[in-house]
Amino acid sequence: MIIIAAVDDRNGMMFNHRRQSQDKVLREKILSLTAGKLLWMDHYSAKQFDGCTAPQLNIDDRFMWEAAPGEYCFVEDTSVAHFEKWAEQIILFKWNRKYPGDFCFDIDVQKPEWKLSHTEDFAGSSHEKITMEVYDHA
Repeated sequence: MIIIAAVDDRNGMMFNHRRQSQDKVLREKILSLTAGKLLWMDHYSAKQFDGCTAPQLNIDDRFMWEAAPGEYCFVEDTSVAHFEKWAEQIILFKWNRKYPGDFCFDIDVQKPEWKLSHTEDFAGSSHEKITMEVYDHA
């Protein structure tokens, strides 16, 4: 599986049971990146894609258990540490800001098991700079 998450500078994803931020351009980037593959997410994250008719969307609250190799999982409110051994790649979209956070992305991509293979900056609709970092399992 390929894990996708949006994080702040402290790896925060949520605060008080709400996503820290969202961005229309980021959603479009995720849909473009996952075109032709399955994109799994839970019902909470699916709300961001309301009205979207992308065929790759698969919504299931046990999505991390359902994803097969090569399929994408978009996480916002799910602990992923348990699934690290099945992750082939991690794609982090960084807000380049520090938000209040009480739920964080819980895989340490600085460990030797992960290698940064690609970075890309782009302008979002709500953030002037979003950084995409792609980590491959070493």
